Amino acid sequence: MAEAVRSLERAFELLEHLADAGGEMALSELTEVSGLPMPTIYRLMRTLVNQGYVRQEPSKRYALGPRLVRLGEGAGRLLGTWARPVLARLVDEVGETANMAVLEGDRAVYVAQVPSKHSMRMFTEVGRRVQPHCTGVGKALLSQLPEQKVREILDRTGMDAHTPNTFTDPDALLKELELIREQGYALDDEEQEIGVRCVAVPLRGAPALTAISVSGPSGRMTREAVPNVVPIMRDAAARFTKELSPHG
Repeated sequence: MAEAVRSLERAFELLEHLADAGGEMALSELTEVSGLPMPTIYRLMRTLVNQGYVRQEPSKRYALGPRLVRLGEGAGRLLGTWARPVLARLVDEVGETANMAVLEGDRAVYVAQVPSKHSMRMFTEVGRRVQPHCTGVGKALLSQLPEQKVREILDRTGMDAHTPNTFTDPDALLKELELIREQGYALDDEEQEIGVRCVAVPLRGAPALTAISVSGPSGRMTREAVPNVVPIMRDAAARFTKELSPHG
């Protein structure tokens, strides 16, 4: 029984190695990163291929399989449900609308929101997909990716100018992402919509690229308020990431 469980652990570890490498690896690469014997990896990968969780390309490289999509979508929907108490507490502490988004393909997708109690408040429909270059959550998500991956996404999505403040130059945005990594938060300074300011932080250590944000009218969410909001958000992000971890 112990051996069966260990095999399961190894299989999941191999899936995570594939995900970390962008979804595709050769058998030799899996051997190198996992430290497992090649025959062991081969047996595990054959099982995963037979079940549809991995596919073998004509090049013989292994890639994440289509059956994982349904599992991911189901977990993604639950992520929003799990996030609601954390977002509700943020609304209580900051007073503005709180959101959670994940990177899905080339877009930031809102998976949860708890609205502010103010009559004038921000509202984003759950499930809405947005370009990542012009939103707080989008920039917080991009900041977790290597430069080449960011450039590839921007090439595909374009960098539409939603307001005069929107970043439209990839090099300028990449410098902004460096700053976000250093300071630990992203600011949407009326880049998606004039009159709206948003602060976002990445959920480092979450199982998928995830970010949370608070957004409000720029008259209430002033630049001077941002330094007070950031520690509250970092604390919320750390708590939620800990809840998501398998060791809680």
